[in-house]
Amino acid sequence: METEFYQVNLEWNKDRIGEVSSPILNQKIQVATPPQFPGGVEGIWSPEHLFTAAVNSCFMTTFLSIAEKSRLSFTSFKCEAKGKLELVEKSLKMTEVELFPILTIENENDKDKAIKILEKSEQACLISNSIMSNVILNMTIKY
Repeated sequence: METEFYQVNLEWNKDRIGEVSSPILNQKIQVATPPQFPGGVEGIWSPEHLFTAAVNSCFMTTFLSIAEKSRLSFTSFKCEAKGKLELVEKSLKMTEVELFPILTIENENDKDKAIKILEKSEQACLISNSIMSNVILNMTIKY
């Protein structure tokens, strides 16, 4: 694979609110300081939400690729993610992202295969491999 670049632009709107966009994408995302901080805004995506979403969405896309190559038949994939922000040595850091995938497979006999694919997906996720935060996988397999 060649080196790739992903351009993201940010424009401040007012107060603690800005807008993220990319010249090659159709949607824009409003971003703000989270309400836990001075001047923070409720109900708008924060950098902390986007960080957690990056890990979660990368995990999903990696899973979809590995599941397809492994010919795993499934009917549903959902994943909740919880990013943990804490004070470490006088600096705020996202120390952990906990993933809670719920995978519904067609055949109960594929449970071990599904577990291996989910584990491999977390290990192969390029975002998880690019961050210092711990990524914890808590999976549920249904059939």
